[in-house]
Amino acid sequence: MRRRYIVPAILMLVVIAAIRVQAQEHTHAVAMPESLKWVEPATLPGARLAVVQGDPGKEGLFVYRLKMPAGYRIPPHLHKASENVTVLSGVFFIGVGEKFDQGKGQELPMGGFASVPPNHPHFAWVGGTETVVQVHGVGPTDLRFVNPEDDPRKKS
Repeated sequence: MRRRYIVPAILMLVVIAAIRVQAQEHTHAVAMPESLKWVEPATLPGARLAVVQGDPGKEGLFVYRLKMPAGYRIPPHLHKASENVTVLSGVFFIGVGEKFDQGKGQELPMGGFASVPPNHPHFAWVGGTETVVQVHGVGPTDLRFVNPEDDPRKKS
């Protein structure tokens, strides 16, 4: 009779251990706008990027913000992780494909959201005012340009 209680007890211990591991991985975090450290990413000169949580280049959850001036363009590119984008201010346009074509883009106003699957070519641009988007996903991720000539790290 005691044996029938052993298996459920072991399963309960495994579940409790898993919950504790998850709790250790995620801690309470608060990020205030004035405390963000904005940098110019090598892949997107002229834009500013601030990591809010995590590290996009490592395993796990990440959140970052990208601030772009009016008229900013991001050439066709891919990421190895899903990219989830929310427009915090301004107007952001996103299009799908290997060629930059504004006729194939979709406007995302403030509050708009887009999700791009891994390794899915897409491009983006900003409307007539500075725009800030927040990107979140599960890393590691990267940014690879469809056309290597679009990569500013390869230009002298």
